[in-house]
Amino acid sequence: MVALQGDLGSGKTAFTQEVGKILGVKENMHSPTFVIEKIYAIDFKNFKRLIHIDAYRLEKEQELLHLGWEEIIKEPENLIFLEWPENVSSIVPERARKIYFKFIDDTTREISFDEAQDKSYE
Repeated sequence: MVALQGDLGSGKTAFTQEVGKILGVKENMHSPTFVIEKIYAIDFKNFKRLIHIDAYRLEKEQELLHLGWEEIIKEPENLIFLEWPENVSSIVPERARKIYFKFIDDTTREISFDEAQDKSYE
């Protein structure tokens, strides 16, 4: 699971779209802001599904639980990209990779990783 944090327009969806292309998603990937979740078939290593979730409009973790969150995160064939993880922070697994996005200007974004979190994978 990859947790993507950053302000509106900082590049979270564009990043996920590019990852999807690299992993073989054929259809156009659109932001799941209004539908909350989109699932794409992929065939990359052991992953079979890229699941793109946008928690921007969620007010409580319960809303994500109603979408089958517990089952989604338990399935090792799911590669999950979660935008706005801070809105559902109590149910985001501790081992989630965190990527932070910062808007610099119209053509520039700053992307950083939670290095302390990365050490837990060594």
